[in-house]
Parts: sequence; structure tokens; C-alpha cells
Amino acid sequence: MKFRSTRNRASPASLSEAICAGQAADGGLFMPETFPEDAVQGAEGARDLAAFATAFLTPFFAGDVLEEALASICSEAFDFPLPEICLADDLSVLELFHGPTGAFKDFGARFLMACLDRLGDPAAPFTVLAATSGDTGGAVGCAAEGRSGLRAVILYPDGRVSPYQAHQLSCWGKPVTTLKVNADFDSCQKLVKSAFGDPGLTRRHRLTSANSINIARLLPQAAYLAFTSVRHQARTGSTPSLIIPSGNLGHGVAALIARACGAPISTIVLATNANATLHDWARSGRYMPRPSVVTIANAMDVGTPSNFERLEAGHPDSSGLIVVRVDDDAIRNRIRADHARLGYTWCPHSACGAEAYARLRQERRGQNWLIAATAHPYKFADIVEPVTGEAINPPATLSAVLDRPMQAEDCPADLAALTAYLDS
Repeated sequence: MKFRSTRNRASPASLSEAICAGQAADGGLFMPETFPEDAVQGAEGARDLAAFATAFLTPFFAGDVLEEALASICSEAFDFPLPEICLADDLSVLELFHGPTGAFKDFGARFLMACLDRLGDPAAPFTVLAATSGDTGGAVGCAAEGRSGLRAVILYPDGRVSPYQAHQLSCWGKPVTTLKVNADFDSCQKLVKSAFGDPGLTRRHRLTSANSINIARLLPQAAYLAFTSVRHQARTGSTPSLIIPSGNLGHGVAALIARACGAPISTIVLATNANATLHDWARSGRYMPRPSVVTIANAMDVGTPSNFERLEAGHPDSSGLIVVRVDDDAIRNRIRADHARLGYTWCPHSACGAEAYARLRQERRGQNWLIAATAHPYKFADIVEPVTGEAINPPATLSAVLDRPMQAEDCPADLAALTAYLDS
């Protein structure tokens, strides 16, 4: 299979070429030429997520140098639980936070790093740039630590992540380095894109991306969403509709890919925080990126979602998407209400999804719903505990991070500074 740029001005690439480049030569994002509608059918009956993902992703890896390694990549990446918790007759929660860094980004980061490590050369490693609004960087750092075929450079907006996230972003050993950028996430993301726009810099350091602009971040997400929808339908007899907290929009595009490949998914709802870009687009049809707004759901503080370019390209079909915008007061109220009523504790991002469900009274009639719970609430204890009045016990993997020392360097939000750092 070949992968084409959303801008259609670059030559088609193999999967490995698309993974290594991160972004197409024309500045666009890679997407598969086709979406095999029988991918889910070929994966049905798989015993677990790793086996399902191997079968589901085989058409995308066919003929690529990574094809023979796909099964081992999936086994390595998907080695933690993916529970589905029933909260009501028509509502379940897909807990995506049982990986080593307590966020759904573990799936994509571990998959991508496993691919790059197999493609890399210790004598000339890839440099993986990861702009993060909170969770991506921690997952990338954890997944990259100890590997020889790559090095990882994490850029995060200083002062715009939770205290726990700041620790988790900057505690990883070689070959991981963390840069604190005195700017917002959109500026970090723009800095990474600018680096890719410099051919000499890209060539010198074999730059690639760990953000969801990299197709190897979206494919594993599509795999677990397809697996979950098949499992849910088999268990309940109903085709699920998905509610996905959305910032940079990679998770939403992954859901569209899963559906295009035959996954039994009905409605897809994108739940955003106070950043209004996607919400306004859904209402007016006009895409108007803007500076990001700081919220308590900080991992979704994105005013210029990179993956909108994939959405705009219209392949896969994005018709029928619903976007619900949730402000900070509504997030706190939803955390409080569902903790009291259901005994369930949301992180601020997952609470956006729960609030979207509560507002879709008419749309949700006769449907069965799955909310993607994207992060463990402990990562946002400073926000959640004052609302619920109860302490959150961390899983062992998250508490162990606090024993690691923090190491982060200051970096201005300009390409010259990043270039100087990489060249040194």
C-alpha cells in the first residue's frame, strides 16, 4: 500500500517512508491510498488486541519492510489492559489509561517507537520531535527510553501542563531530552513543523515526528477503536457510537479510519474544551484557527489542530461528525456530578466526553455509547480532588515516576534556538 499527502503535491510513499518522514515533502500529512473495507472482517475472532491489531493492520503493512515485524510490534505495543466499564444501560467507558504513563497516547507512542527502532540505525539514529500539550510527551519519553535506533526531543509549553505532567515529561533517561518552551502548545507545534520545513536540518538529524501528524500514531489508534467496537457489538448486540475528547484531532481521525475499514461504529462525537476552532467549524463550515485558550483540560488546549488537514481532505468520509464544546465550569460540574451519582472519577478531558453525552439527549436516543476515557485522573489530581473531595490513589506505574529526577532545558520558541540545540 502507498500513502499520499493530503496536499497531493508530493510523491506517494511506502509506509516506512511515511513513518520516517513524519510529514510529506509538500507539508501535507500522509494518508493511506485506500481503506480496506474488509480489514475488520479479517481480524474478527482474534484472541486479544495484539492479535486483532496484527490482522487489522496487515493491509497497511503489506509489501513494506516492516511487514514481517508487525506481529512483534503489536505484541510489544499492546501489552496492557483495555477495559470497558458499563455505567448505564446505554453507556460504557473505554478506559485507555492503563498503559505505563496513564494516557491513551501510550498505544500510539509505543507502536511508533517500536517501528522507528526497527528502521533506525544506532550509528545514525532518527531524531523524534514531539510537541506536547501534556500527555504525548510523557508517552513518547517512556516508549523511547533505552532504545538505540532513535533519540527523542520533547517540547512542552512551560507552565501550561499539570505539575504531575511536568514531572512525567522530564524524567526519562537516554536517549530522551525535554525542552521547556516559553510559549503555548500551538507555538511548540509550529516550531516542530518549521523544523521539518528545513531540508538541511531534517537531513542532518533524520528528523521525524511523534505527534499525531505521523501516520504510525493513527493506525494503532484505529486498531484499538475497531477492536473495541467489535467487542462491544458482540457483547451487547448494539453498534456503538463513540464520544472522543479532542484536541489535535488525531483520535477523531483514527475513529474515522476504523469506521472506513469496516468497524461497527455509528455516530462519532468530538468533545472539545473551550477552544472553539472545531466547534465553530462544525456549526459554520468555516475553519478559523486561532490562538489556544488555557483550560483545566490542558492536553486539549489546541487552537490549530494539525489533523484538521486530514479531515478537510475528506478521505475517509467525515460526514455526520458532531462537535460539543465544554467549558471549565461544565467540566468541574460533570466530574462532581458523576462522582456522586455513578461513583466514577473522570479526568478533566474525559469529563468533556461525559458532559457531551449528557447534552446529546435527542441524538443519543436508541443508540449505545462509548466514551473514550483518555487519562488517569491521578495525573490531574490538583484539579479533580478539590472537586470530588476525595484523594485519588495512583497506580504503581504513575507513582514510580515521582521517584525519578526531573531534567528539562529552557528553549525559546524559535527555530534558530531549536536548531542550535539539535546541532550541539
